[in-house]
Amino acid sequence: MNFMQELTLLSEEEVWGVNGEKQLDVLKKYGTISAITDLVILTGGYCEDTCTYMIPDDDILKGRTGWCYTRSSDGDGDVRGVDEDGTRDSKYRSKRHGAVRPALQSSVIFDSISKKRIKGYKGTEEVEYGEYPQYAPSSDVQELLEQEFRRGYLHKTGKNYTFDSTAYYNYSQYFQPVTYDEYEYNGKRFIRIEARSDYGGNYFKLSNGERYRDGDNVWVEVSPVRWLVDDRTKTLLSERGILSGIRFHTDTRSYNGDFSTTDMKEYLDKYMLKDLTQSSTLVKDMTPEEIAKYEEQRKESEKRRNPYGLNFGQVSEEEIIKGAIESEVAVFLHGASSEGKSARVKQIDPDCVIIYLRNATPESLNGKSVYNAEKGEMIDVKPTWLKKLEAKCEREPDKFYIVFFDEITNALPSIQGIAFNIVLDREVNGMWKLPENARIVAAGNEMKDSLSANQLAEPLFNRFAHVYIKTTTEGWLKWASENNIHPAIYSYIAYKKGETLRSKYNGEKPNADPRKWEMASKMLYATGSPEMLRALVGEDITREFVEFCNQEAITLDDVINGNYSERDIQSLNTASRYATTMMLSQVDKENMEKVRSFVTNLGPELVAIFDSLWTNGDESRLELIAEARLANLGGRKI
Repeated sequence: MNFMQELTLLSEEEVWGVNGEKQLDVLKKYGTISAITDLVILTGGYCEDTCTYMIPDDDILKGRTGWCYTRSSDGDGDVRGVDEDGTRDSKYRSKRHGAVRPALQSSVIFDSISKKRIKGYKGTEEVEYGEYPQYAPSSDVQELLEQEFRRGYLHKTGKNYTFDSTAYYNYSQYFQPVTYDEYEYNGKRFIRIEARSDYGGNYFKLSNGERYRDGDNVWVEVSPVRWLVDDRTKTLLSERGILSGIRFHTDTRSYNGDFSTTDMKEYLDKYMLKDLTQSSTLVKDMTPEEIAKYEEQRKESEKRRNPYGLNFGQVSEEEIIKGAIESEVAVFLHGASSEGKSARVKQIDPDCVIIYLRNATPESLNGKSVYNAEKGEMIDVKPTWLKKLEAKCEREPDKFYIVFFDEITNALPSIQGIAFNIVLDREVNGMWKLPENARIVAAGNEMKDSLSANQLAEPLFNRFAHVYIKTTTEGWLKWASENNIHPAIYSYIAYKKGETLRSKYNGEKPNADPRKWEMASKMLYATGSPEMLRALVGEDITREFVEFCNQEAITLDDVINGNYSERDIQSLNTASRYATTMMLSQVDKENMEKVRSFVTNLGPELVAIFDSLWTNGDESRLELIAEARLANLGGRKI
């Protein structure tokens, strides 16, 4: 029998010893209550928040209990549950906020891993098997991980975890998978999950003592799962409930106790055990015969769980663009004129061939025919853009080169028609094929964003993969830190939380947008005069920017020489703290640690801004910042 299908839930007989059946020996010692992990709370699980019931030898917050499912019917068409106090109860089969406390019933796994036992609660024996996101690390680690994530510096391990994205109170919605990537930092691994609790938007507390509410992004550490050992039945039972948010049974008919037909069982087989065991070190503890049997079972189960061998996980806009380019699929980038569509293309291919279709003519796109007097015949001449593209592609045949049709929605319908033929056939003027390593990307404004935009013809629209670009404040700040945007502008946008990244365009006065701020940065570097910016972002925003730059600040010399007091720091208002951080980011490498240590007094958000401004994408500086972070955490590993 395939061990992958042996991830299950306990029956009510195994939990309580009812109906003439024996209770698991291990539960006679341990008891029937179950503590739950932070992940259970974050995915909608009920938590006994008042700590009336808890595992008494544990940390008070980690010991809190919740109710869990069994696999048994309650006899009235619903499912039997284990309440937070360990008693039997009936639970509606469509409920989502019960905890999943899985059990493993496989002799192969049991015999292989039960040798490495440790003493547990109330004289029980436990083993570690598999890994899963369980508890939220401390607030300082949360802040550090979030800073690294927003700057794009965290490394994905290639592993991920799949849960249900549906809110706990939505009983009618079928399973909607959401997959969270695993990231590595300093030897430990984490996921970043969006909280979907059963607290109705109110604050709740996790085991790290911090308060959160729905919609917050919370980092959860991946750690080994502990299982209670029951020798008589060769069962391993998760010490705690480890997940919630999974609806037990979607069938409108009453639940008759056939667990194999439930959505819960399907989830356990298809997702949970894969997630639990993707980091398993089980094999090294097996005999050669056990390894052979294990591998045979694992491969068979993998085929059943994922017959097409696909990779499931979230992808970014940039990843979609790159994936389409690698797949020889033409890509269309939608968005307003200031959203950085061209910049995204140039990040992939800085040497791309750009064709501005708004100004294009049939000859500039398709080439032309000229009369050769010597031969007395017409000769077809390739367009200049195609010659350039061919030269690049021929010079480096193993590299992709992009031909970028910009402003395609601002082109006349006749020009769009020529572009369509190139996209459709990868052929110019019906006679010149695009090079094999050439790729097509197009971009245009939406009709609502441009008075001169034309509707894209349906056949042309359908030839593209479509990506909709919207620059976020986080994304812009990350880009700005890597592209030498003036530190005063970076700090101002961060201080305003992105409120002034854009302003409304009225056709009469200048407005702010991401592209304008890039232009403003160049002007500020060249002139050193903030007042100049009113020609780009308008008078109101410029006036506020000037006030921001005029804030009282503690200077770099003051910090290096220690010419400041605690009162000086406390007297700084929020804008002054941002202005101080901006000035201090000009520090050299020799004094960086001292200055950065000072910035920690201004708050974690200011530390993140200092790091971004000071490193400016420089690898050697990034390494120094990583060392400084560890020093500020007291040198302890996280």
